[in-house]
Amino acid sequence: MAIPSALAVALSLVLAGCQPAQDAVPAADPAATAEAAAEPAADADRDALADPIEAVLAGDWRDPANVARDAWRHPRETLAFFEVGASQRIVEISPGGGWYTEILAPLPREKGSYVGVVNDPARSANERARDYYANANAKLREKLAARPDVYGGATLVEIDPAAPVIGEPGSADVVLTFRNVHNWVMAGTEATMFQAFYDVLAPGGVLGVVEHRAAPGKTLAEVKTSGYLPEDYVVGLAEAAGFVLEEKSEINANPADTRDHPNGVWTLPPSNNHDEADRAKYEAIGESDRMTLRFVKPQAQ
Repeated sequence: MAIPSALAVALSLVLAGCQPAQDAVPAADPAATAEAAAEPAADADRDALADPIEAVLAGDWRDPANVARDAWRHPRETLAFFEVGASQRIVEISPGGGWYTEILAPLPREKGSYVGVVNDPARSANERARDYYANANAKLREKLAARPDVYGGATLVEIDPAAPVIGEPGSADVVLTFRNVHNWVMAGTEATMFQAFYDVLAPGGVLGVVEHRAAPGKTLAEVKTSGYLPEDYVVGLAEAAGFVLEEKSEINANPADTRDHPNGVWTLPPSNNHDEADRAKYEAIGESDRMTLRFVKPQAQ
């Protein structure tokens, strides 16, 4: 019996609906495909905006040679450990060539402030030191002046390390120093420097210290000129000034560093003070093993 044409049409529609789904996949929408591909990049951009430190680390003003050292210096993790934020009054001690300044100076530009503390060349003990600090300070100022859109508002303060005055008492939220304590120890100014940190910090403020770490059991006398320092000695300096050790971190540890090199810590990258024949050996070790210490200035009683 012939099936009525209307029923035949209905059956054909039912059978078509029973076919596997892939038989009816629509053509891809180019616009939708492009939008989906862009989503990961957009997510990354949103993450950077949500994390001010991440955004600064991605800045085009950072020297590529400095960026290459992020793997050794761990700036994001280190600053997070020190609880550094964009609304703080940040003080960086002895910024040198500005490795961390490229990160710290732009970070609080809109909501906080940045002060870099450098040695006053006129207070140096000899002509060689005067020339060194005069040249270093001039280069750092040039660096800041070259990008007012990034570093505008950042200031530098010159101090006498023998009698340092960093700023008004209680005028800073965080004081940071990276790989500098050994210099003050060799110059005999370590106690006055730590006291100055304490004085400029507000109660509850944080002192963050990163320093080359001597091998366990070594005394200060054994390592004083090596660039490495015993961790307990550095802790003692801060505690003598009134700080409380809040936490230690192994963020900047390097188990490959034996701490036993012919030219001390300066044997290792980035100084590379060694024979050319040993370059591969020391590049394999990388930058030094470092202590990372967070201290707090107690709240006023």
